Amino acid sequence: MQESHAWSGRFSEPVSELVKKYTASIDFDKRLAEFDIEGSLAHATMLHKAGVLSDDDVAAIRRGMAEILDDIRAGRLEWSVDLEDVHMNVERRLTDKIGDAGKRLHTGRSRNDQVATDIRLWLRAQIDAIVGFIAELQTSLLELAEKHADTVMPGFTHLQVAQPVTFGHHMLAYVEMLARDAERMTDCRKRVNRLPLGAAALAGTTFPIDRQYTAQLLGFDDVCHNSLDAVSDRDFAIEFTAAASLVMVHLSRLSEELILWMSPRVGFIDIADRFCTGSSIMPQKKNPDVPELVRGKSGRVVGHLIALVTLMKAQPLAYNKDNQEDKEPLFDTVDTLIDTLRIYADMMRGVTVKPEAMRAAVLQGFATATDLADYLVKKGLPFRDSHEVVALSVRYAEGRGVDLADLSLDELKQFSQLIEQDIYQVLTPEGSLAQRDHVGGTAPNQVRAQIARHKARLAS
Repeated sequence: MQESHAWSGRFSEPVSELVKKYTASIDFDKRLAEFDIEGSLAHATMLHKAGVLSDDDVAAIRRGMAEILDDIRAGRLEWSVDLEDVHMNVERRLTDKIGDAGKRLHTGRSRNDQVATDIRLWLRAQIDAIVGFIAELQTSLLELAEKHADTVMPGFTHLQVAQPVTFGHHMLAYVEMLARDAERMTDCRKRVNRLPLGAAALAGTTFPIDRQYTAQLLGFDDVCHNSLDAVSDRDFAIEFTAAASLVMVHLSRLSEELILWMSPRVGFIDIADRFCTGSSIMPQKKNPDVPELVRGKSGRVVGHLIALVTLMKAQPLAYNKDNQEDKEPLFDTVDTLIDTLRIYADMMRGVTVKPEAMRAAVLQGFATATDLADYLVKKGLPFRDSHEVVALSVRYAEGRGVDLADLSLDELKQFSQLIEQDIYQVLTPEGSLAQRDHVGGTAPNQVRAQIARHKARLAS
């Protein structure tokens, strides 16, 4: 039998099967079902308080929704494409269970404000989970940083050896990025957490609703204050996806480094076998598949951001069917981000650092050249003159095939008589690190201080 729609009385012929399939969203928006029920129960409670629903009606609605929720969680609810979306599927099942009381539930609201409310409820919960997963990843990075607070490695600019840093300091850079990511998520949540329900289709409703009461029931901080904007706004979804894109970009950068560091040509780290795969033809291969996929999936999430921005850019007020296309990019962004954060938190615990290879790389790139320049400046030589002295020293050492620290004092003095025996205290990688003993510097004691700061922040 042809199922009727909420609007079917207006039309003289049924919707074609092709149009049904093309316009239905139930295949993906059914994940909103529990939040749809949560919003409906709050709406019913508010209508009862306003005298719109009777005691019997609201009791029946609560009983019926509890049964539907049990069916959803047990996988017993059969979703119908004929009913288009999650809202009509839940409403039809409720009406089948409790009769006319189920039909009264939609009083004073539209699917326009209903879906906007459901998405905000769902996204709010996802943001809370994501902030927790970011903290877990930060904890993994801090454990690795603490273990290697003294481990010397080359810091790079332009992928060229620049100055010595510690591996712990390098990991803390990503902890900082993720801290900003968590801040952005938390800030975004404030704008997600505003209630559209009560805007109805676009102009509000003639019923005596209490939107602030509904907001209180659902844990929203405030209501959306313009009914047109309430049903058509998807800024919150775009803002979230932008924040998610930044998280993925940060993890893509870390992925690129892990991939480079794991290459035998570099050999700074190894990643546990459980995060890698082999080759179907080359038995010696150990491929860093997880970081490579993260690097690829970052483009996927950034693509969703562009899709959502493009979706909204030409829409007139108020709600348009275009907005059905907001869910799949948003859902996939959340799924991809959560999966990535979870696997990364585990994978970083499976990273083995190779300190000898890192230190050897530092000694190959004249990484303490800037320390020699700073030394001369402290002796009174202008920096630009110091820069020239060091450049000549590096060229000389390079010709000899040795590091600056391997040059004799007499060899160094030919470039500046200001150089004395104490220069060897700063030309070693460890000496270079020790000189950078200030907030944000790479000196090991500063690295440990930052680790303690982050641990305290995450524990609060």
